[in-house]
Amino acid sequence: MMKRAAWWVAAAVLLVAVFRIIGSGNSGLVAPVDTATGVAVTDLESVPVIAGDSSKVVEIPDSLFGWSGALRFRALTAAEALALRGFVSRFGERAIHTPAAIEVMSRGGPFTLLVMRPFGAKRGEVLNGYRLGRWPAERWLMAKNYFNPDGFVEVTAANAGVHLSEHFVLGDFVTHDQTEKWPKYVVLEEKLIDKLELVMQALNTRGVRATRAVVLSGFRAPYYNDRGVGEGMARASRHQYGDAADLIIDSNGDGRMDDLSGDGRSDLRDTEVINRAVSEVERKYPQLAGGLGRYHAMGPRGPFAHIDVRGTSARWESGWWKRKAADSS
Repeated sequence: MMKRAAWWVAAAVLLVAVFRIIGSGNSGLVAPVDTATGVAVTDLESVPVIAGDSSKVVEIPDSLFGWSGALRFRALTAAEALALRGFVSRFGERAIHTPAAIEVMSRGGPFTLLVMRPFGAKRGEVLNGYRLGRWPAERWLMAKNYFNPDGFVEVTAANAGVHLSEHFVLGDFVTHDQTEKWPKYVVLEEKLIDKLELVMQALNTRGVRATRAVVLSGFRAPYYNDRGVGEGMARASRHQYGDAADLIIDSNGDGRMDDLSGDGRSDLRDTEVINRAVSEVERKYPQLAGGLGRYHAMGPRGPFAHIDVRGTSARWESGWWKRKAADSS
């Protein structure tokens, strides 16, 4: 009898251990490695195409279009997909657990529902063969707005062109590495895209032409961000949380920051025009408060602006010494 009891206790302990390993997003499990590429691989399926029952309607609430009215996507956890009216009746319960880019029709035209892979699907630094790294909260204790993301949007060559809003597509925000690796993964915050659209609207209202923006850096995976620490990238950069973007306004399509100030030059003064638009947006929508960094030209693109929605207002300027030297030459 004692032996049988001991056996059951041991079995129970083993079962608990197994469930903890499976359920832990911060576990030390590492996926098998492809000996040819050195990159970890898994047997996760790629983003599927889900047609569903076209006779059933998924209702897209007005709030999902953002304050700008320009949003055309929503990234969903399983719980959020379940709560979206009409989602399960059209696509079935399996769809809430199946990462996918699902296009539905809304009052404003096509709207994409991006069902995410949960954060817990990442094993060590790798998700489905794509290297992401470890978030700051996996390595040390962080404040609330530095908690791990809820999940990841899966990006494929086929869905990279999906419109997130009037001026931005999904592919604009992928990390600039592992160029031949698909699928890729990004963290996306709708509030960021909403704010970027509002800033462009504010510029146009002020008579500053802003019909096209180029994202120089959107989501940055932690391992990629770590490589840039010491070269201008912050260790706890908001880019790792999908709520920051470095960009230029390039309405004329020449690949450089436009002369927004109207002084005939492309320099840091043009980012001050963006700063004023950002401040106007934040005054009107305090829910979108965040950082605005103004950066001197670091390459052929010219000066650029960093915009984020961290929740608190912050302003900074980088490269002021370069501008001073240029002005005195």
